[in-house]
Amino acid sequence: MEESSSTTPPATGGAVKNRCLSFAASSQECFVYFKASVLGLVKKITAKNEKEATDADLQTAKMQVEAADNAEAIKNRLH
Repeated sequence: MEESSSTTPPATGGAVKNRCLSFAASSQECFVYFKASVLGLVKKITAKNEKEATDADLQTAKMQVEAADNAEAIKNRLH
């Protein structure tokens, strides 16, 4: 039996580098997002009043958006 020759050609060095950098940016985004979630949860738990809890929620959301924006910017520069 003959094997199909429809395999994809090997990726070039630049493509592999871009994929690795994109993966690194995504990994960093996940780490920062997780860190923001944990810090926000701790601040919310230790809040003394409703205002502090609300501020913790807002700060968490801001940090998560910044993490996503930074990763998106890095990925856009790569492509």
